Amino acid sequence: MIVTALIVPFVIGSLLMLFRGDVPGRLAALLGAAAMATSLVLFAMVWDGPNGVSGEVDTSWIEPLRAHFHIGVTALSWPFLLMTAFLGLLCCIWLVADDTSPAVVGLVLVISASSLGVFASLDLLLLFVFFELALIPMWFLIAWWGAPDDPDGRRRAATRFLLFTVSGSALVLVGIVIVAVQSKSLQIFEVTSGSVVAASLIALGFAVKTPLVPLHTWLPDAHSKAPTVGSVLLAGVFLKLGTYGLLFLDSFMLHDPFGKVAPYLAVAGVVGIVWSALACYAQDDLKRLIAYSSIGHMGFVVLAISTQSVVGVAAAVFGSVVHGLITGLLFFLSGSLKERFGTASMAAIGRGLYTRTPWLAVAFVFAAVASLGLPGLAGFWGELLSLRSAYEVGDVLTKSGAWTLLGFAVLGIALTTAYFVRAIRLIAQGEPVPRDEDRDLGGHEVVVSVALAASILVLGLAPGLIVGLYDHPTVTYHGSYSAVTP
Repeated sequence: MIVTALIVPFVIGSLLMLFRGDVPGRLAALLGAAAMATSLVLFAMVWDGPNGVSGEVDTSWIEPLRAHFHIGVTALSWPFLLMTAFLGLLCCIWLVADDTSPAVVGLVLVISASSLGVFASLDLLLLFVFFELALIPMWFLIAWWGAPDDPDGRRRAATRFLLFTVSGSALVLVGIVIVAVQSKSLQIFEVTSGSVVAASLIALGFAVKTPLVPLHTWLPDAHSKAPTVGSVLLAGVFLKLGTYGLLFLDSFMLHDPFGKVAPYLAVAGVVGIVWSALACYAQDDLKRLIAYSSIGHMGFVVLAISTQSVVGVAAAVFGSVVHGLITGLLFFLSGSLKERFGTASMAAIGRGLYTRTPWLAVAFVFAAVASLGLPGLAGFWGELLSLRSAYEVGDVLTKSGAWTLLGFAVLGIALTTAYFVRAIRLIAQGEPVPRDEDRDLGGHEVVVSVALAASILVLGLAPGLIVGLYDHPTVTYHGSYSAVTP
């Protein structure tokens, strides 16, 4: 079942890229939606609960390297798998109305399937292969179907994205080789030893992907030049490959050596929270603002991971998932605005969207207040759990250090509120100046917006749907894999 969930979108996506001239765009998008819906349903059905590995498949792959095709669903990976399949489904629904090139749909499917493979992998080499498979399709998506008015800029942004992520991948690969040599195994649950060097290399490689300051410079340009579905996948899925790698490979697999690295990551995460908020306040381009905000939200996730505590695990997973949903909605809506007005500049879009396009304005304001952490919505719990993990200190950070970082993180929340309120005032409120381009939400926009808004509201009212996965008495953290193994 789990193999089918990976193969269906990958095969259909590959075929759409090969036969793009023979398949109408809308039909391709419908096929893509069906493929991602299949994956979503299969991952939901295979789940057996928070103990052990669900739907496990383990077969020999490359015998000389002792590599296995070893996949399964764990308590850590299941929320990431569902989120990825859900966002991939919504991207395909979004493309139905655009009558886009079938190749775009194919790229979305291959990227989604490769990302699902990362989250499902229980073999280090297999995880790395899936990780790399997702990079090249994203380069094509940005470089070929990005900002139509700036072909040179979109290729530069795509190439910078590729160079940064491939460099990070190289560090991760070296770390994996060191771990495999020391443990004489590539199976994640068989890793019995690791060094600080390996943990540092893996952490640095995934920090590029997360991204952490100062390794973030590829992100704003990539988002501003990417097509709407590219931005959604970048923020909603690609950044989670970084946080998942930090959480699963470093914090769990290399628990003790990672403890030496964690304080530095915590500092980098909190610096990103404050710095990105200041950068957001200076932005006029809405897509760049959302991109910078992602750096701050990932800072909260990394802070939680760095505490190496049970609360930190719950905070990291919950924060990653809700960021994917909230920022996905923000990028869908900013894409709608850019499609209407030909720009993402808030000054050019103009004020008074409450009057000009009321439902579009309401959807944007909902996503903005969810992102800034309004109580009752999912973003609130993501931030609160991260703050709680720092308040409880954990086993790695000192009390003075953890509470200092906590104070700066709280400052970051205040700054986040300031820049989102500024954005709301600039485009939703004020005296309206009607324009010919004014058009409220269309059918596909309503479907996508309602689906994401409902998910954000449900997780805001019932965070235990995710957090509860880590409340089970047999789900432990320190030096144990019982959270994710039989």
